[in-house]
Amino acid sequence: MSTIERLRRARPRNRFARGSEAALAALAIYAWLSGEIAVTDLLSERRLENLRRFVGQEIRLPERVARIWQERGLPGAAATLSISVLAILLAGFVGFLLALPGTRTFMTPEAYLPHARAPSFHRRAAWGAIVALTRGIQLFLRSIPEYVWAYLFLAMLGPTAWPAVLALAIHNAGILGKLNAETIENLETAPLRALRGLGAGRLTIAATAILPIALPRFLLYFFYRFETCVREATVLGMLGIVSLGYWIADARAKRFYDEMLFLVLLGAGIVLLGDLVSAISRRWVRRAV
Repeated sequence: MSTIERLRRARPRNRFARGSEAALAALAIYAWLSGEIAVTDLLSERRLENLRRFVGQEIRLPERVARIWQERGLPGAAATLSISVLAILLAGFVGFLLALPGTRTFMTPEAYLPHARAPSFHRRAAWGAIVALTRGIQLFLRSIPEYVWAYLFLAMLGPTAWPAVLALAIHNAGILGKLNAETIENLETAPLRALRGLGAGRLTIAATAILPIALPRFLLYFFYRFETCVREATVLGMLGIVSLGYWIADARAKRFYDEMLFLVLLGAGIVLLGDLVSAISRRWVRRAV
């Protein structure tokens, strides 16, 4: 018997983990066999005919690419990028404001103070209520999908860019607030306790220690959600907002699949550009701090 095989047999076994794996496998088999997912429908004659029409369509994109880029690609990409940038800036600002009040290690009567006397019940309850309220706001903002927010704002503001901007900003503000708060809670507390022991106040610790240490992680989440905003701004365009999604839906309705594919790839290019900016920004911040 090889050493690897002996180690594999001697590895610790967790009954809960094995039971969870078996339960997930059973759920997957049930979902497959319950009839809710019809595999035969996927391979029906109608679906195959649609696939043949899509693949066999005449590709006339090279001769039309300049016109598509000028009339649809460039305006759609600019609108998508503008919506995404404005939305993520609003979301990042609100998410940052919601981070500290939602941090359990920061919102305590004597934050990071070593050897402090136990605070009274009323003080602990008051600070805990602030955390619970902030966490509740974060949960409410992110629990409603962007599409629902967009439908609501479309009814109030009409088919302008603002419904998409506000929908994306509100949803992502809840997500960024939650992620930023969790980041602060997981920071190493030794330097924070040292500053507090030297007499630094709560806001001083936040500005001089928490923010510099957590900023690279904040930027990681910020740019990740920016990529999500680009994708969702494209999808929300199908509601009538003139972004890439609007022109993608228009091309699909006219069965210009080559044009549709070009616009989809254009949206992917914007996401790749955002990822590149994210990597450069985080590298610069790491060197600066």
